Formats: sequence, C-alpha cells, structure tokens
Amino acid sequence: MTITHGTILGGLSTVPDLDAGLKAYHDVLGLSLVEQGQLDADLATSWGCPASAGSPYAVLQPESGEPCWFRLVEQPEHPDFRPTRTYGWAAFECTVQDVWRWPKELPAELFTIVGMPKNIENMQLTFIPMQALGPGREMVYLNEVLVPESDLFLPAARSDVDRIFICVLATPDREASLGWYIDALGLERGTDYTIPYTMINKAFDLPAGTQTTLTMLQKGKMPIIEVDDYPPAATVRPRYEGRLPPGNALVTLAVDDLDTCKAAWLSAPTAREGALYDGRRAVTTMGPAGELLELVETG
Repeated sequence: MTITHGTILGGLSTVPDLDAGLKAYHDVLGLSLVEQGQLDADLATSWGCPASAGSPYAVLQPESGEPCWFRLVEQPEHPDFRPTRTYGWAAFECTVQDVWRWPKELPAELFTIVGMPKNIENMQLTFIPMQALGPGREMVYLNEVLVPESDLFLPAARSDVDRIFICVLATPDREASLGWYIDALGLERGTDYTIPYTMINKAFDLPAGTQTTLTMLQKGKMPIIEVDDYPPAATVRPRYEGRLPPGNALVTLAVDDLDTCKAAWLSAPTAREGALYDGRRAVTTMGPAGELLELVETG
C-alpha cells in the first residue's frame, strides 16, 4: 500500500498486562511482533504522557506487511473507564479475511465479544463487521470487506487480520470535530449515515432503534476517521495523571508536510527511529474531543 496523506499508520491501545496483550494480538489475531521494550521518555512526553515513560510496550504489524502498526503499552486499568461511554478514540476497525471464523476463535479470557457479525441497516452492504473488546477493554472491529470499491476504497485483507482502515472517534460535537480535521489536516468530509448503532444503544441503555448520525472523514476515496455523535450522557474519558488514556489511546496518521498542518503541538516535531517512524519527523496534538493524534511526516 502506498502511504499517502491521511493514511492510518497505527493505533495504540493500553493493556494492564503486556504478556496478555501479546497473546491476544500475536497468538490469536496473528499479527507479527516487530518491536518490544520500555517506552522512551522523550516519546512518552511528546504524547503529553510523561508518566508513561518506561512502561513495557510492543509493536505489531499484519503478516501482509501493510504499513500499519498496532502498539500496546502496559499500564494499570482505570477503575472508572467504561468502553463506548466516553469521548475520544472509541474503536479501531481492522480488515479481516473471514469475519465468520472469529466468534469461535476469540478466547473469553482475552476478548469480550460485544457485537456478532451482521449486516448494518441504512448502509450499503460493503463489509460485515463484528466488535470485540481486547485485554485492555480497547474496542477492535473485525470487518470483512465485501465490496472494495464503492463510494469509498475499503482494503480487502491480505492476511487473516490486516490493517486498521477506519478509526472511530466519539465526540460531543460532530460538526466541530469534522471542521477541525478539515481545517487542521486538510481531510475531506464524506457521507453522513444515520443508523441504529447497536453498541452505543447498549452502552447507554437506549431503545434498540435509537438512531445515531456519523460522518466519514476521508482523503479522496480513502476512509480515515468515522466521527460519531454521542449521547448527552457521554463523559470525558477518565485517565491517570500523566498517562495515556485507557483503551483506544492514540491514533497515528501520515501527513505530507507537518509545516502545513494547522494544529497546536504538544511538543516540537522530532525525527524518530524504530518501527512506524523509520527516521521521519513526528509530532502529537490533541483533537477537540480530547483525542491524542500523532502525525508522521511521510511526504
């Protein structure tokens, strides 16, 4: 895959036990382990999370070799964190080869299935999703693409579990978040969808038919971020002082030129080595829903 402006280079999740995280992502989902160690203090500080320095971490990549990295950072569970109830990154959507195999292959001690594979009402039948919580209560969608080319380009998986192709953002103000990404990063507004969003309805004890509106942010036909309206009962995500947000913690996108982005950096852009960075400049900002967004200059 060619890395273009807006390409999802990775999603970072926090897990209470890195060994369990590796069992989930490496042993079960079949991702390749490409890097492991203790989190560099300068990198943690660049994320605005200096207390995460020294935490055990691992980096994994699909066996297809797609330029998308799954990062796991160990940190204690936060007792007040409840998935799909707070603002910020809500889920990472991955493309898989056979969604129907996964309900019976996800061990209960590592994954909690919250949505079985099914078709989505009010949307074109382009992929079949299922949803599960991983060992850090991070939300992972396993989506089998049926129609790679429609109004969007949806990548068909070339390994059992392949790249992240959509990141889901929960926001208190969908229009404000859309405007920020368009103005700051030059992304484009895609289609609005209004659907009975099962996971949101379950999380907030709403009637099954309650409708949620979401909008896709994209670059050309490449989807990048699904921006979801969240109910008034949603709250700011609880987190330990100086540490990463629990669950789906941080998203990394490729940008052509950091100097043309109109966002406030948490620290100065820095060239970084290692998996995902490969010597390129990277910097982190915070989006309007409190989400951590890392940008890597690839142009």
